[in-house]
Amino acid sequence: MLATLGVITILCLLAAVMSKRLSPLVALIALPIIAALLGGFGLQTSAFIITGIKNVAPVVGMFVFAILFFGIMTDAGMLDPIIDRILRTVGTRPTRIVVGTATLALLVHLDGSGAVTFLVTVPAMLPLYTRLGIDKRILACVCAMAAGVNFLPWTGPVLRSSAALHVPVADLFQPLIPVQIVGLIFVFACAWWLGRREEKRLGLGAGSTVDAVPQRVLSEDDLKLRRPRLFWLNLILTVLVMVVMIAGWVDPVVMFMLGTVVALCINYPNVDAQRARIDAHAKTALTMASILLAAGVFTGIMQGTGMLKAIAEVAVAQIPAGHGKLIPAVVGFISMPLSMLFDPDSYYFGVMPVIAEVGKALGVDPLQVAQASLLGVHTTGFPVSPLTPATFLLVGLCKIELADHQRFTIPFLFAASVLMTLTALLLGVI
Repeated sequence: MLATLGVITILCLLAAVMSKRLSPLVALIALPIIAALLGGFGLQTSAFIITGIKNVAPVVGMFVFAILFFGIMTDAGMLDPIIDRILRTVGTRPTRIVVGTATLALLVHLDGSGAVTFLVTVPAMLPLYTRLGIDKRILACVCAMAAGVNFLPWTGPVLRSSAALHVPVADLFQPLIPVQIVGLIFVFACAWWLGRREEKRLGLGAGSTVDAVPQRVLSEDDLKLRRPRLFWLNLILTVLVMVVMIAGWVDPVVMFMLGTVVALCINYPNVDAQRARIDAHAKTALTMASILLAAGVFTGIMQGTGMLKAIAEVAVAQIPAGHGKLIPAVVGFISMPLSMLFDPDSYYFGVMPVIAEVGKALGVDPLQVAQASLLGVHTTGFPVSPLTPATFLLVGLCKIELADHQRFTIPFLFAASVLMTLTALLLGVI
């Protein structure tokens, strides 16, 4: 009975979200409550909800203050000198330009937003690609690889994994650091190779001269917010926050809270200015925070009622003995294609908890299922998935067709995902 009810609830969630008949927020709250009431749990449902919300509260807090912190750092212009130096360095050699594109996208993606990464990187680099005749699919591909492999503790997939399985972000992310380093080496190697190939095609190697100097133009409002004199102080603060948080010395939510307070006081000591900076980034923070709280409702009910456990028991009975330990590896190898089938909320809150519960019943740490998922599901997979708005933003900015982008980029992203999965297996992470 419980297993059937749980499967129906998850299928309804997937159908409602992917068909866009309900928003993720509404589906994650309404559907499990209806299921719990139909299952006869009555007022107990309220206790399940509160438990679920308590479990995700630290993750929600971390995301809100991470968005505020990196938003304030961007407003203050911390990345401006770095971006300008990259643009001056790339010159007119395709190899340098493509590698510079990867570097720029990697740095901008520190705020965890794929959309912001594409909005900053593509307009800055596109004039060079257009002037020199470099294939614009390469621009989209390199941006996608840099943003996709650069999954950080405050990015959506990591936060969703943490919220869905109620595991600390640090425990989830730290073992994946060497895996991610290998992925980033692969990104820069591909960028260099693509740039080298374009050099040969265009005849623009060393010694060639082309009048094409990339420039960034900031609006008057942006210039008013910049604090160039505080660049080094802001950079030191950012590095300190990230090191302490990733090392696990202080809880992430506490570190980002403190970082946000210090950043506001240093860059915008005026109370009205502080309020304006918070208001400027509140929409982004609130949108994701509400989804995570709704996910707390969903997972709280699914676990509290026993529906998730019941589904796992039925699934375990169908898996041959000894095959359970293969679950993380299988998830890792198919993780990138899964981005094409499920949107982030559907997978991390609907599909992954079931896989993790099945694995747990077979002796597999649920943490490994989450880590395997992060090697592709809406990390390397999101920039080509038709289920994520950022994909359409990327192809629109690059002025290419989605199909062309997918055909060109998917092999690189899939290769990165497979390479990281193999690395994780060799290192014993999964």
